Amino acid sequence: MHPDSAPLAGLVVIELGHSVAAPFAGQILADLGAEVIKVEKAEGDDARHWGPPFWEGASASFQPLNRNKQSVVCDLRDAAQLAALKRLIHDRADMVLQNLRPGQVEKLGLDGASLVADKPELIYCNVGAFGSQGPLKDRPGYDPLMQAFGGIMSTTGEEGRPPVRVGPSIVDLGTGMWAVIGMLTALKRRADSGRGGVIAVSLFETAAGWMSLLAANYQASGELPKRLGSGAIGIAPYRAYATRDSDLVVAAGSDALFRKLAQVLGHPQWADDPRYASNPKRVANQNTLYPLIEAEMQKRSNAEWIALLELAGIPCAPVQNVAEMIAHEQTRALGLVQEVPDSAMKFIGLPLSFDGQRPAIRSRPPALGEHTQQIFKNKE
Repeated sequence: MHPDSAPLAGLVVIELGHSVAAPFAGQILADLGAEVIKVEKAEGDDARHWGPPFWEGASASFQPLNRNKQSVVCDLRDAAQLAALKRLIHDRADMVLQNLRPGQVEKLGLDGASLVADKPELIYCNVGAFGSQGPLKDRPGYDPLMQAFGGIMSTTGEEGRPPVRVGPSIVDLGTGMWAVIGMLTALKRRADSGRGGVIAVSLFETAAGWMSLLAANYQASGELPKRLGSGAIGIAPYRAYATRDSDLVVAAGSDALFRKLAQVLGHPQWADDPRYASNPKRVANQNTLYPLIEAEMQKRSNAEWIALLELAGIPCAPVQNVAEMIAHEQTRALGLVQEVPDSAMKFIGLPLSFDGQRPAIRSRPPALGEHTQQIFKNKE
């Protein structure tokens, strides 16, 4: 996809972002073609220092989040530099994205109300911790805190064992996605009305959103969800099993699929057992069903089971590590791992395509303040 034909080419986004949530939103917008100008303090985004490992001058966590961006250093406590930033926003910005400490943008006059009053077509997105209202609105927040506070940790892991954080930063990344959804929706509204506005997203609201199905199950039954390991609430059998050499997830939740699975496992009578004849029955009796399946799964290797299960039309997948996922032929076929220009780094690309083309990584992550002079040269 040529940069000039990228969906958001021509849009200018000012990112007052650090850590993960706001920078991930900025990364998505940049990958889609927007010009994203990342405003950093003198020592840089804290995420630059999250390591080891480091990769070509910055944390390996920082680098993929900040590809396709420009970096400027701006001391927000310096009146002249703050004024230059405000002029930049007024003159060039279509969107502003920020996740600074609660109350900081208001003190600086960089809040949405002030900037949109000055430039009504501006789209401004607050990425907060606990949201804009309520007793916790001024508290900071981070992904593991929100996985805990939002209820996610209470459902993750295995029953009787300590709570477990989901490995990927799903609250941070999910909040970045919601920010982009809100900003693109506001862009559509602006196209219709000429009016911008202020969008608000938060880590806590994202965490609560991830819990929507589990919350519905609790409100319907009055029963708190249990930790199910690799399983899922309301469906059985639907989880991972230890095989002779590895682990394999088998998703056979429907009655038809369970009948096929029982046949493949050499116990067709299970499908007619009153305890397992329907999904609700299997869910109610999973404590007896799963040990039966586990005993059979340990008799063959992953490869042997995958061949048998796929032949029978039963969905299954090996539990791959990161190296296996990256090296898999399916990953290669989709072109998910992308090279970075002027760099030896490779990143996972944006997980969507337009007319069969995935947006390309146009530029490497910027060095701290690399574009300060270029961006502010006419703003002094």
